[in-house]
Amino acid sequence: MNRLAQSALLFLLGATLLHAGSTDLYLRYVKEGLRPLVLLAGAVLIATAAATLYYDRRAPAGDHHHEPRVSWLLTLPVLALILVAPPALGSYSASHTGTALTKPFGFPALPAGDGPLRLAVADYAGRAIYDKGRSLRDRDLRITGFVTLDRDGTPYLVRMGLNCCAADAQPVKIALTGDVPPVLRPDTWLEITGRYTPRRTRDPVNNGPVPYLEVTASRPVPPPHDPYDETWNT
Repeated sequence: MNRLAQSALLFLLGATLLHAGSTDLYLRYVKEGLRPLVLLAGAVLIATAAATLYYDRRAPAGDHHHEPRVSWLLTLPVLALILVAPPALGSYSASHTGTALTKPFGFPALPAGDGPLRLAVADYAGRAIYDKGRSLRDRDLRITGFVTLDRDGTPYLVRMGLNCCAADAQPVKIALTGDVPPVLRPDTWLEITGRYTPRRTRDPVNNGPVPYLEVTASRPVPPPHDPYDETWNT
């Protein structure tokens, strides 16, 4: 393509990155800590587009080359990024990917208190499997995640964790038992109140360990600000 098309494409891509980084849109693609790099990349691309256009205008007239107009179609994927934000990975990905639960380096002390203890899905799963629930026994727990169902209809509470970006996202799962709602729709976000149980199962995808949670209450909640959970790989 010619320099004008190059400049336009670089500018659109840079503006897309700036828009994503200045809103929550970037969380659909990368982890929260990479926001400064997204904004920096957008600024660099816009500066490159301006420099490309500047030097093209200064070039002698005979140096200009005219390329087919079809090259402007390359801007369509960039426009799609602006106009169509992809949803966060959900139950379909979770049901086709095995649990990514790994043994933590340690188990920090949990805060004391009489009220329900709020835990991440990965924190509960790690303590339940690898610490045999020692710090969880006889405590009311509150955990938030989205619902997925396996082929047999077994319900799981899931959060997708990522190392860098959505392309490497993997699920951590908790199987639900007890007072489970009679009707569960995949991708519904729930806040579950329950208690530790030593019951275990195996992920039907990769045979990884999955703990159960004894549900005592549940309620639907809106998706969180950041749909991905980064606590399991920190």
